[in-house]
Amino acid sequence: MATATRRDHEHNAEALSHAQSSDDAARWSAQTFVTPLGPMLAIAGDAGLTLLEFADRRALPRELRDVQADGAIARRPNAVIEQTERELAEYFEGRRTRFTIPLDPRGTPFERSVWARLLTLPHGATVSYADIARTLGKPGASRAIGRANGANRIAVVIPCHRVIRSDGALCGYGGGLERKRWLLEHEGARGSTPALFEHAARGPH
Repeated sequence: MATATRRDHEHNAEALSHAQSSDDAARWSAQTFVTPLGPMLAIAGDAGLTLLEFADRRALPRELRDVQADGAIARRPNAVIEQTERELAEYFEGRRTRFTIPLDPRGTPFERSVWARLLTLPHGATVSYADIARTLGKPGASRAIGRANGANRIAVVIPCHRVIRSDGALCGYGGGLERKRWLLEHEGARGSTPALFEHAARGPH
């Protein structure tokens, strides 16, 4: 596992190197952060954070190509990157339970609707795909919601790690199940809490 992870990290670092531009007018800024779970790559434009992934995620080269299709990437900081680094550090230190980073997620309208629901899920709570489907008024859409969850490329901040199986077991996570378990334990997750999620999804009355 460690060898495969290291190989994925090296491959992804090479992919980022190929994707980068030296153009000062590049649309996207990129920076890598050190975290307790390994390095994470952040990419942001002026509108917000568009990618935050663990550096060894196997889907990262494809995600980098998708970002690059919208504009060149340059390894440099910007205000959103700096805010992301600061808030991530506070999260991993246990001093932050809610992110205020401006986001610029790229996806289909359905995917964005799923991610918007995830953003309402409180720190320490978990839900199932069926719970999300119910709040969207699409009770038969659990599989499609699972695919949308997997398409999220702003890890931790859009908390796809808080989605578990209906029986309480962990399900797939792009960063790996060990990271998912660590994140849930770090947040003090209390098992599936759909009522808490549904209340948050409805918003203030």
